[in-house]
Amino acid sequence: MRISVENERKLVNEILINIGVQEDHAKIITEATLDSDLKGFTSHGLGRFPQYIRGINNGFIETKGDYEIVKDEDSIALIDGKSLFGQYIAHEAMMMAINKAKETGIAAVGTFNSNHFGITGYYSDLAIRNDMIGIVICNTEPGVAPLGGKKAILGTNPIAIGIPSETYIAVDMATAVSARGKILEAKRKGEEIPPNTAIDKDGNPTTDPEAALEGSILPFGGVKGYALSFMIEIMTGPLVNAAFGTKVTGTAGDYKEDCNKGDLFVAINPEKFVSIDAFKEQVEEFVTEIRESGNTFIPGDLEVKRIAENEKNGLEIDEKLYETLKTICDAENIDLDSYLTE
Repeated sequence: MRISVENERKLVNEILINIGVQEDHAKIITEATLDSDLKGFTSHGLGRFPQYIRGINNGFIETKGDYEIVKDEDSIALIDGKSLFGQYIAHEAMMMAINKAKETGIAAVGTFNSNHFGITGYYSDLAIRNDMIGIVICNTEPGVAPLGGKKAILGTNPIAIGIPSETYIAVDMATAVSARGKILEAKRKGEEIPPNTAIDKDGNPTTDPEAALEGSILPFGGVKGYALSFMIEIMTGPLVNAAFGTKVTGTAGDYKEDCNKGDLFVAINPEKFVSIDAFKEQVEEFVTEIRESGNTFIPGDLEVKRIAENEKNGLEIDEKLYETLKTICDAENIDLDSYLTE
């Protein structure tokens, strides 16, 4: 089964409105969800909606209201997300960083008391669209053991960086071998995960997603991934008044507790260093040098290819996801099948 891009946009927005999300928030959440699926990060798009429904039903995601700015200076702000949808809070935080950076050159906005926000790269893309460099990091529930350890203490702690250019240049990745969402997606589909992705609770290699979730995902690149994840944990925990390490809850799907992770959104204005035209021209010169060096690629090429394919062919809905969405839609008197194509 497939769903067109426009139909997914309509479906997501209808679900959100029906479950009580206020309209301006729903629009942002819809676009962030669609962006995840278009880029191929299906574990962070429609596949996450069951998690959000649980969060609302268990009283841990608020569908109405607004955030509180607890600190606000020229280049710095700190936001209390008031348990609202993470996509809305993250969007507002990055836009605040962008607007501050227009004046000061660089700005950072931290958030706490928010929720899962989809893919990190959606928010660095907001900076790109405003001719800014965007950097986004966050921590998550423990899912990764420190290098040499067995107990999961670190999150999968993603990082995204976007560069304004004629070419789409962006990286969005977990600091673990796999994002937790991909492990959850494999469990939902009844599939194995690739070898060398995770260990079970006893420290043995496993391809069983359930055993991986009970054990630990491995840091990517060994010591390098571990060190980067460690630093992100501090910058999105203690720095922004959020939880860290084993204290982080609410990002993995069960929503038995509040989501208390943290996020940091950074915008850098190239115009304050050199002219934006000169910056883009030199970036493109570098891109050309890379492309001419051989059979290689630019970070962001894969996403561009996936977006083009998904816009042309529609987005795939696997059987398990269909069943889950059908349950959600039936509860809200939404005709899911009317949105789908074979």
